Amino acid sequence: MTDIAAARVLPTTTAARTQAAIVDMALKLTQSLEGVLTAGENATAEVVTVKDQGQNFQLVLRLTLENGRQTLVETESPRAIPQGTALAVTALSQTRLLAALQNTSQQPVSELDLTQMPVGTLIQGRVVSSQPVTPDAATFKVIVQLLNGANAGQKLNIETPIKLPAGSLMTARVDGNQTLSFVPLSGLLNRLDIEQQLNGQLGRQGSLESLFKALSNPATPLPTPIKGAVEKLLADLPEFAELKDPKVLARALANSGAQLETRLLADLETTQDLKGNLLRLVSQLSQQTALPPSLNPGVAQMLPGLLRDALGALGQTGSRQSGESFPLPARLLQSLEQNADLEGLLKLAAAAVSRLQSHQLSGLAQTMMTPEGNQLTTWQMELPVRDRQDFVPVQVKLQREEQSQQARTQERGEMLWRIDLAFDIDPLGPLQVQAQLFQGVLSSQLWAERQNTARLVDAELGTLRERLVSAGLTVGDIACRQGAPSRGPRARLEQRWVDETA
Repeated sequence: MTDIAAARVLPTTTAARTQAAIVDMALKLTQSLEGVLTAGENATAEVVTVKDQGQNFQLVLRLTLENGRQTLVETESPRAIPQGTALAVTALSQTRLLAALQNTSQQPVSELDLTQMPVGTLIQGRVVSSQPVTPDAATFKVIVQLLNGANAGQKLNIETPIKLPAGSLMTARVDGNQTLSFVPLSGLLNRLDIEQQLNGQLGRQGSLESLFKALSNPATPLPTPIKGAVEKLLADLPEFAELKDPKVLARALANSGAQLETRLLADLETTQDLKGNLLRLVSQLSQQTALPPSLNPGVAQMLPGLLRDALGALGQTGSRQSGESFPLPARLLQSLEQNADLEGLLKLAAAAVSRLQSHQLSGLAQTMMTPEGNQLTTWQMELPVRDRQDFVPVQVKLQREEQSQQARTQERGEMLWRIDLAFDIDPLGPLQVQAQLFQGVLSSQLWAERQNTARLVDAELGTLRERLVSAGLTVGDIACRQGAPSRGPRARLEQRWVDETA
């Protein structure tokens, strides 16, 4: 499937005129229907192949009898009937059939409805029939039956340079109302695997705040090796106020764990990587608790696949639900946090690893081709930072949208950048920030759940605008609302905010 570049949905005009002429057409059979249909019996039929024989046309029909049995019959017709056409047939005799069109909804469509299948939609189908258009077999007419979505069961009439065997499965991306691009099987499996992994990790993730509170105040004295690992983990956390420094912010993003696997593959330093240090802590806690796998299966499943062998953990993820995951829910494991013995710390640390893994997988799941044909790349992560004696996790989502080739030739071709932030800090409460930067113009929307916080932030927007302008940015709309932004697979980020020193 990787060699298939594109397929074209066939034009509708000729097929529509031909089908409109099929009204009670008599078909002559080249062999007897004995044992298949008797005179007066009905069946449904589908045109499998059509051949021009000069004075008439040879049609191969796939008959479906009332008992579900299927058989192929060869007939002669005075007119061509398009491949894939659905017919209702009645046996007039053992050698003649009366054929009429079935209702329109059962006929193959030659144009996609982009309101139901927007550009970028992935469709899956099974090849019903394939027939060469020219003697040299350079182009094939193919009938595909859709297997997914609201249009499952509908048939498509497409044209492609690649021969697709009848019965084979295919996946394609909608590029236009009459254009498809076939998706390689490897790409499909990768996306399915990402969604499966994400669903499993989301069910096991836990708050970073719970872990760091428990680590800073353990219920029992920690063994020396674990104590050293905990002290290093806590010492690497930046202070909230330090994130104003671009270097500190860049270092925190780089060490968030979002690029751990890439660093490992490149044999780069990972001693300050948050996810790497959490995995080392999980390994040390596992050795100290020495829990048999039967007593602690959940912890083993929480470890990322790339490091399972190194840490001696096993497990596979399951599938529950899919979709955009930002911001991740808190899911505080309060009972473990308040009674953080070694086993409790192990579960909290494993849940924290799953949380970081959920962010990574969510970013991969949101890296895609948009309906406009633009390439959207997403990075999602979480930064635990100190705020005096408290620990405040800051969730971050960065998106880069690159325009399609056509848009780049028509416009300046600049990239669109988006950023989402979500955090909960006393005394302001939960805050979310959205910002976008395009063609040098920055716009933003801030959300505060508490009414007094929303009023406070709104009163400071003028100061924020001044600081952004002084940093050399052109500032568009900036606003603050009470509540939280709507989320969903089609939610678009309209107004965004970023720190002017970042």
